[in-house]
Amino acid sequence: MQTATRKKFWNDHYRKGSSTSSGRPGTALAQFTAPLTPGTVLELGCAKGDDAIWLARRGWQVTAVDVSSVALDLAAKNARQAGVSENLRFEEHDLAVSFPQGSFDLVTASFLHAPQDWPRAKVLRQAADAVDTGGHLLIVDHGSRAPWSWAPEDTVYPTAEDTLASLELVESTWQRCCVCPISRMTTGPEGQSAIVTDTIIFLRHLN
Repeated sequence: MQTATRKKFWNDHYRKGSSTSSGRPGTALAQFTAPLTPGTVLELGCAKGDDAIWLARRGWQVTAVDVSSVALDLAAKNARQAGVSENLRFEEHDLAVSFPQGSFDLVTASFLHAPQDWPRAKVLRQAADAVDTGGHLLIVDHGSRAPWSWAPEDTVYPTAEDTLASLELVESTWQRCCVCPISRMTTGPEGQSAIVTDTIIFLRHLN
């Protein structure tokens, strides 16, 4: 799928929903990054800015990336309203084609899934490559299907170990802080509730 098609899909997606930030970070992001000393962070797939704004409020210098210009405009507006614009930089990238420059103390990718065909393992390997020595990589994935998901009902989600193996990392250069599933309660677009499973990869880059 071409970049223009991917951008149109996600622009259409973000035009349909609420334009405001929920003000709440992802459950796993808050759990695993709250103990860290703030530094520089790269967020892949920032959407409307919920996680990026939360990180900026905690003192992180955030580079937030999305393929959707609509999402980035909404995230920038929400950051201004939250008073954290000085701690945030937004960049538009189709990660199948381009990737942000630099290295970071934290790189995070939460639910970086797409219905389109794109090189997810390659993108996540680039994410790992962008983690500075002593920094952390956090990947949060769907481990089960929410009832309102657009994914087919028979979708089989990879385990955390499966996704980690696809990154082909040199094991001796990474500390496994958590490679596991966790459960949480979530709310759907029409107020529905369900317990879902997320898979977590939380690593520290040793050298």
